[in-house]
Amino acid sequence: MDFDFTWVLLGFPIAFTLGWLASRIDLRQLRIENRQAPKAYFRGLNFLLNEQQDQAIDAFIEAVQNDPDTSELHFALGNLFRRRGEYERAVRVHEHLMSRGDLAQPERDRAQHALALDFLKAGLLDRAEAALRKLEGTSYEEEARLALLSIYERSRDWQHATEIASKLDSTSHGSFSGRQAHYLCEQASAALAAGDADKALGDLLEACRLAPALARPLIDLAKLHNQRGQPQAALDALLKLDKTAPQALPLAASLLVNMAQNQAMRAPVIELLKTHYARMPSVDVMDALVRLDQNPASARQWYIQHLEREASLIAASRWVAGEALGTEQNHKLVQRALDHATKPLMRYRCAACGFEATQHFWHCPGCQAWDSYPARRIEELYP
Repeated sequence: MDFDFTWVLLGFPIAFTLGWLASRIDLRQLRIENRQAPKAYFRGLNFLLNEQQDQAIDAFIEAVQNDPDTSELHFALGNLFRRRGEYERAVRVHEHLMSRGDLAQPERDRAQHALALDFLKAGLLDRAEAALRKLEGTSYEEEARLALLSIYERSRDWQHATEIASKLDSTSHGSFSGRQAHYLCEQASAALAAGDADKALGDLLEACRLAPALARPLIDLAKLHNQRGQPQAALDALLKLDKTAPQALPLAASLLVNMAQNQAMRAPVIELLKTHYARMPSVDVMDALVRLDQNPASARQWYIQHLEREASLIAASRWVAGEALGTEQNHKLVQRALDHATKPLMRYRCAACGFEATQHFWHCPGCQAWDSYPARRIEELYP
């Protein structure tokens, strides 16, 4: 039977017409979707730029309802909830993203990181730790480790903090050896409180090895040697401190005074204090020299010597305390006023956040920064 080409010729225009109609229907549907979904999205963006967060959230929720598969809208919505402190809603958004089976691995890692931040901001440290641990081996690994380090520092879990700091030190561009040394000092303090002086000594020696220029391990080591009846070893540690971190020696001034109660150590301790004061005069070293000077007249001369080098209200107040100013009653009034004025000047101030304290901190209780407290008093920092 012969094939009839007439049907083929008739089929071409029919197929073309059907294809054209189908394309018009698809284009029309696409235009409708583009008019609907982005409209809510851009409205939300406009609200966000105008800092109208409530209206922005409503607009983004509408956009997500119109297109629930849009992950970027979920992330934007979750971040908005977190910024507003609505952590429970932020968690729900990010957990919904995690439950989607069609989510690509990079987006899943991003959602896991966002979920961890939700828990961290909400103060749910256990859940935040578990969520951050799941980011090992992802592109968010370093950020997760830094967050874990913050969690362990806040909870004073120094063993896990050491583990994370060691990983960061081996992979990061920065050095975390200083922090590891501080963690070892914290562990040494805990061991000493538990009566394990040998472990404390081992931790401090390791801290000195990790960060030889850090002041804290040497000061803590000197304290431990002095407690164990080894004053010469304590002095050797402080002599090393005077070479590697001389600005921190005033923090050990009271310890040096205590060591000088041993007559065999008195002369070398005074010599160390005098040589250091000649290079870097400070209120604490001046006080130590006054306390160790057995001659009251020459002891008071240290205040005058300090005033010749620095305009110090603290030194002036100490000198006035030993002078006769008219009647005894007037002297007490003047001294009380001076003591009140010098009290704020004797504080330490964090260089990172400005938190002030009467004692020196290695770890700022305000901003959690390490080594942010200078070893000098406020008066010496801002003369």
